Amino acid sequence: MRNDEQVWRAVDARREDYAAFSDRVWDMPEIAYTETRSVAEHLAMMEKEGFRIERDLAGIPTAVMGEYGEGGPVIAILGEYDALPNLSQEAGLAEHKEVVPNGPGHGCGHNLLGAASLLAAAAVKDWLRENNLPGRVRYYGCPAEEGGAAKGFMARDGVFKDVDIAISWHPASFSGVNEAVSLANTRIDFTFHGRSAHAAAAPELGRSALDAVELMNVGVNYMREHMPDHARIHYAMLDGGGIAPNVVQSRAKVRYLIRARDLPELNTLVGRVRKIADGAALMTETRVETAVVSAVSNLLGNAPLERAMHDNFLRLGPPQFDEADQAYAAQIQATLSEEDIRAAHRRHGLKVEKGKTLCDLIVPLENRGEGGVGSTDVGDVSWAVPTVQARGATCAIGTPFHSWQLTAQGKSPAAHKGMVHVAKVMAGTAVDALRDPALIARAKAEFEERTGGRPYESPLPPDLAPPIKAMGQGV
Repeated sequence: MRNDEQVWRAVDARREDYAAFSDRVWDMPEIAYTETRSVAEHLAMMEKEGFRIERDLAGIPTAVMGEYGEGGPVIAILGEYDALPNLSQEAGLAEHKEVVPNGPGHGCGHNLLGAASLLAAAAVKDWLRENNLPGRVRYYGCPAEEGGAAKGFMARDGVFKDVDIAISWHPASFSGVNEAVSLANTRIDFTFHGRSAHAAAAPELGRSALDAVELMNVGVNYMREHMPDHARIHYAMLDGGGIAPNVVQSRAKVRYLIRARDLPELNTLVGRVRKIADGAALMTETRVETAVVSAVSNLLGNAPLERAMHDNFLRLGPPQFDEADQAYAAQIQATLSEEDIRAAHRRHGLKVEKGKTLCDLIVPLENRGEGGVGSTDVGDVSWAVPTVQARGATCAIGTPFHSWQLTAQGKSPAAHKGMVHVAKVMAGTAVDALRDPALIARAKAEFEERTGGRPYESPLPPDLAPPIKAMGQGV
C-alpha cells in the first residue's frame, strides 16, 4: 500500500467522528480569545487520540498543542476555531435566519478548519505508529485568528522554534494550494481626551474628543488617494463619547486596521496615520493616546512545500460532491450576485463556468489570483518556519466569507466532504516530508534564501500582551 493511501485510510476511518466534532464547534461559536468550550472539544479529541498535550501556549488560555512521536523531524499542522460576531445563522438554510439575534457565528469556517487539521494530525500519528518511524506530528490549536493575531503572539514566544515545517489550510470555494499572498496588518486604538462642558451654555470651555476622531477620519480618508493601490485602511468607532449631545465629549476612541503588502510598507503607513491623529489632536486642543492591539506579517511562500502539496491534490483529485450537494449549493448561489461568483473565480485565476455550483477541479499551481487580498496570522508562522497552506472546497462557489451564507453551509454534507478531502491532502503532505528528508531540506533552503537567513522578527511590540480581555469584550 502506498504511503498516501495508508494515511488517507486513517482519515476515512475517522470521518464521521470528525464531522460530528466540527458540528459541535459550529454549535458553540465563540469570538477571539473566548473559545473556552471550543478548545475543550479539541482537548477532548486530542486526549482520545492519545496526544501529549500542552496548554496555555504563549500565556493564552485557549491555545493548545498535542504531539505524538519521538525524535525525527517535527511536522506542525495548524488549526483554528474562533467565530465572528454578528453572523449567527441557522444551518442548512438558504435564507438569512439568526439562531441568536446579533450573536456570533462561524462565518469563516473555522469549525471545519480546526477539525480537518486535527483529523490530519491524527492520521499522521497512526502512520508513524504503524510504520514504527521516527518523527513527530503536532496539532496546534490556535485561537483568535480573526483580529487577535494569536499565532503572532505564539511565534513571538518561540512556540514554533523547533518545528521543521508547518501545514495549514482554509475553507474556500475551490481546492488547491493557497497562493502565498496576504497583507501585513496592525490594529491600533486611538483614544482622544478633551474637556467636557455644557454644549449650549459654555461650548467655548469644551474641547471635543469626538471632533478629534472625526477630523482624524477625514484626514485618513484624504490619505487613501496617496497610498499604494493594494494597501487598505478600515476603522470602527469604539467610543463616541456618550449619548448626550448637549455635553461636549471629553473622551472618544477609534480603532484603525491598517494593511500593506509587507512590514516595511506597513510601518510607513502607520507612521502617516499616527501623524494624522496628532494633527487632529492639535486642531482640537485634545490629547491622543495610542495602543497597538495586534499585528501580523504577510505570508511567505515556500515552493518545495507547495509543489509537494499540489502533488497530493493531483493524486487525490477534487472532492466528490453529489446531486444533493449541488442542489443546496444552487440555492445558496441564488442568494448571491453574479459579481460574487465572478470574484470567486478570479481569486483563483479561473474562468467563470456558468451554472457550476461546487468545485470539480484542482486549481493549477501556476494560477495567480486577482482581486482583494486579506490578512492572516499564519503569516507570522511562515516567517518563523517553512509553511504551506491548502484551500479546501467546502461551500458554494461565490460564497462571500464573513457572511451568513458561509455560516449556513458550515454543517452541510458538502462542507464535511471538503473537510475530509483537505485533511487527506495535509496528511499526505506531512507523510511526504517525514519519509523524504530531502523535501524538508529543500524547504529549509528556500526559507533561508527568502528570509536572508535573518531570524523571525515579530511586528508586535515586545511589551504587548495578548489582548485577551479586550478582544473577549468585543472591543
